[in-house]
Amino acid sequence: MTYNTQRERLPMPEYGRGIQNMVDYALTLADRGERQRCADTIVSIMGNMFPHLRDVPDFKHKLWDHLAVMADYKLDIDYPYEIRPKKEVGAKPAPMPYPMKKIRYRHYGALLESLTRKLAEMPEGPEREELSLRVAGQMKRSLGNWNKDAMDDEKVAFDLSAYTHGAVHLDVPRFQQLFEQAGKANQNRVPVGTNRTVMRKRKRI
Repeated sequence: MTYNTQRERLPMPEYGRGIQNMVDYALTLADRGERQRCADTIVSIMGNMFPHLRDVPDFKHKLWDHLAVMADYKLDIDYPYEIRPKKEVGAKPAPMPYPMKKIRYRHYGALLESLTRKLAEMPEGPEREELSLRVAGQMKRSLGNWNKDAMDDEKVAFDLSAYTHGAVHLDVPRFQQLFEQAGKANQNRVPVGTNRTVMRKRKRI
């Protein structure tokens, strides 16, 4: 018995050895017109193997690229598309630059830190006070995601003051009151699509 591991390695295993044998046969054809017809048939069969990809842009282009790879770029035919050069096939893409930002408190994240910088630049007034309460609320939720035991309002106030270099001092009692009200409002909110009559009956029960 001959195992696949003992056979020649397939350049495109996803198409199987049957398609590879067809490509190898096309390479042996001396007549150029016959080679072209054979290549067209092979690509058509390759496309039928992945019908869910027919509407994907450049799908046929990829099929012809794959045919060229399986033929080791030795199939002399008229390709309907510009074939990717051999040196580009299998080439690793350039590594994506990773944003290396120094975050003071990683559990809050870079976005919230940028918000606090904006907060520190704002003049005193109702708008800054409102934003500071919203930022503090998000900070408290972030603390809860990181460690529920760390959801301390005094810590939030301290961290917010540290972030803004002392420019913002959180009104802790008011913050606690608003945070609790927001939590109750979320609990009482009726989910979208819920029958309100049913909800009222449940409350009576």
